[in-house]
Amino acid sequence: MSDDSRPGRRTREAGGVAEPAPPGADNFVRVRGAREHNLKNVDVDIPRNALVVFTGVSGSGKSSLAFGTLYAEAQRRYFESVAPYARRLIDQVGVPEVDSIAGLPPAVALQQQRGTPNARSTVGSVTTLSSLVRMLYSRAGTYPARQPMLYAEDFSPNTVEGACPECHGLGRIYDVTERSMVPDDSLSIRERAVAAWPPAWHGQNLRDILVTLGYDVDTPWRDLPKKDRDWILFTEEQPTVPVYAGFTPREVRAALKRKLEPSYQGTFTGARRYVLQTFATTQSALMKKRVAQYMIGRDCPACHGKRLKKAALSVKFAGLDIGEFTHLPLARVAEIMRPIARGESGGAAEASGAVLSRKAARADTARRVAAGGSAHKSAPDVRRTPNLSDEKRLASQRIAEELMERLSALIDLGLGYLSLDRSTPTLSSGELQRLRLATQISSQLFGVVYVLDEPSAGLHPADGEALLVALRRLKAAGNSLFVVEHDTQTMRQADWIVDVGPAAGEQGGCVLYSGPPAGLADVAASRTAAYLFGERKGPRGGRSPREPVGWLQLAHVSRNNLHRVDAAIPLGCFTAVTGVSGSGKSSLIAQALPELVNRHLGRAEDSDPDDERDPLFAVTDAPTEGRIAGGMESVRRLVRVDQKPIGRTPRSNLATYTGLFDHVRKLFAATPAARKRHYTAGRFSFNVAQGRCPTCEGEGFVSVELLFLPSVYAPCSACHGTRYRPQTLEITWQGRNIAEVLDLTVDAACDVFAGEAPAMRSLQVLRDIGLGYLRLGQPATELSGGEAQRIKLATELQRAQRGDTLYVLDEPTNGLHPADVDRLLVQLQALVDAGNTVVVVEHDMGVVAQADWVIDIGPGAGDQGGRIVAAGRPHEVAATPASATANFLARELD
Repeated sequence: MSDDSRPGRRTREAGGVAEPAPPGADNFVRVRGAREHNLKNVDVDIPRNALVVFTGVSGSGKSSLAFGTLYAEAQRRYFESVAPYARRLIDQVGVPEVDSIAGLPPAVALQQQRGTPNARSTVGSVTTLSSLVRMLYSRAGTYPARQPMLYAEDFSPNTVEGACPECHGLGRIYDVTERSMVPDDSLSIRERAVAAWPPAWHGQNLRDILVTLGYDVDTPWRDLPKKDRDWILFTEEQPTVPVYAGFTPREVRAALKRKLEPSYQGTFTGARRYVLQTFATTQSALMKKRVAQYMIGRDCPACHGKRLKKAALSVKFAGLDIGEFTHLPLARVAEIMRPIARGESGGAAEASGAVLSRKAARADTARRVAAGGSAHKSAPDVRRTPNLSDEKRLASQRIAEELMERLSALIDLGLGYLSLDRSTPTLSSGELQRLRLATQISSQLFGVVYVLDEPSAGLHPADGEALLVALRRLKAAGNSLFVVEHDTQTMRQADWIVDVGPAAGEQGGCVLYSGPPAGLADVAASRTAAYLFGERKGPRGGRSPREPVGWLQLAHVSRNNLHRVDAAIPLGCFTAVTGVSGSGKSSLIAQALPELVNRHLGRAEDSDPDDERDPLFAVTDAPTEGRIAGGMESVRRLVRVDQKPIGRTPRSNLATYTGLFDHVRKLFAATPAARKRHYTAGRFSFNVAQGRCPTCEGEGFVSVELLFLPSVYAPCSACHGTRYRPQTLEITWQGRNIAEVLDLTVDAACDVFAGEAPAMRSLQVLRDIGLGYLRLGQPATELSGGEAQRIKLATELQRAQRGDTLYVLDEPTNGLHPADVDRLLVQLQALVDAGNTVVVVEHDMGVVAQADWVIDIGPGAGDQGGRIVAAGRPHEVAATPASATANFLARELD
């Protein structure tokens, strides 16, 4: 069969209408009439049992096809077989807009998403390795004399049986102190010295109650008697007293004497009680975060941060308690387990203590249950097999074999530097996705479609090769892989490519090509082809490196795996920091550098208002050790641009974040019709009651609960999705109402606002940076991490450039098509040309080749990294034999 006769070989024109699949083409998934998001009635045939890459510029519609259509339909079909009651307990993705999909097997999605942040979730729990390790310690651990055997749950900090009773399995204990609650003791109570108390009326209420109780609220806190200070902060009493709102202390005393009618009866709460109670009971993430700042955390003195009860920590394996064992890098765990798995049980296994025989364990459990006890409690009369027993050797070998099978997949994917107790909120989305991928490899499923979201994101090219090996293993096991990807190396290794485009947003949504990679070279409309076949026409050509105007010297930096590292960053240059995943790049550039610079500038570390982690579970990093040894005289400002969301709700959008919406609303408020009705700019905000639709309160949609089916989000019947009151929509500017303006893409808005300089300042930068396809009202929840990062960068770029700013970006090319990378690179180079310094953590060798200076960290990951292997011009680093980056950079420079 010729290439042209293969099913789905090429779509008709750019309209996305594929030729019908020939009879007997049963090995294909056949999609007809896909209209999800910007897809334009797409028909396409995609082979099963193959590595298929979906590509196209950012916003072209490839994710809408792979995830929004194929995976969503596979999930919907699966849920059809689930009991209706169970169905309503599962978060479902809804029904995709598609006419039909034939030949679609069950699907598993491996997306770059974190899920619910929780520090009780660890590498061990995500990969299920923790269960095996707990069984290992239970069955093959060395027990102290006369200690009964413990069960696997006794080694889990997330169970009542295993958790340290002092810290409840958190590893840290939390309390509040006078210093934490009263940061400025020169203030009086009336001046809000007790900062831990609530703001607004509630705080005023507590201060008024103190006046009634006779406490001095106008003397500086430090001058109050210690007895008074302690009662105000730490009392558990909650007296209810009359409150005379707005009265002076003298007037309150007079009112009490005359027994006047009070404004109300108020109940007092001590500051400590308020903080701890609010933290434990509030449903507001913002309130919890606010009170958490007054709590002091430290390692639990009972378990020393290991989270387990004393009995569990007394059991050893390979000379380590389970807390020490789970703190080892996965690569080191594999070294310990490898000889045991082979049956070479000398060392770790033989050093372990006795285990309970299965028969004795069952009999002992039965006796305790019959006597009314718990099956999970250990009894003092437990029978034990002797040390070095055959049973124990067999148990440790069997568990070690299972551990090694799962560890091998993780290590092959370049994750050997992680430890089992590493909290998942501290992992990058790429690391999490690879953890899930390794778990799937170990699951040995077959006949499944794996849908992956840019698995190469955040990977050094050396790690990318290991990823491809893992993907091939999944395919060889009888599975299909549908991969959304921008990495050209992955595309070249694919069996099939589906190229979506030609551009983004409304200009995309068509399948330009579906077939073997080589055939894409003939598709003129494809923006991918030029990069895949080495004919790109971008800004990455030869450019002479800039000369530094100075050096920012970092001395003796220690953080994570960095130990007393000295680094020099050229000022007025574009610097790329490279290294394998886990080498210490982000520790140095994204964490230590901003912290040290802010410390030198006398500024507090930026807090992230959108950080959704439970403050109690947030990992408390030790502060960076080290200092700035020179060069700060040339740095006036620090700007960090990361990939965190620009907002947590649909009310935050592109226009509101960039400030563009402020200009737009002023234009509407200045129209004659608006002035006649006395409408202010606030009237045109969907967050303000006067202008927004009262039915949906500015959301634009309402949720319809269908009980056993997924909830349906329908356009609001009152405003039809516009978000506004009819009276607000009667005001027009340039023939459009405010809702119609929000529905414009950035590209279209550039034409509409061509004569408005303030608006064009935002729009032009957004278009230049490759976001012209986004709608002005695009909700923050619909934006990818890469889009969020570019919006943040565009917001910064629209400001007047004064130079002397240090820009720090952590992997800015994540999620970007090579064409979009070129557009981003133009903007970053322009920042440097304006007199600023740009430092990026980067894996894209095309970007690294265009840097003025390269710092390579390694040579390996975790304990094998944390050192500067090479620093210099790109060609100098490419010639460094010890660098894992050198070969890949050399290929790019050739």
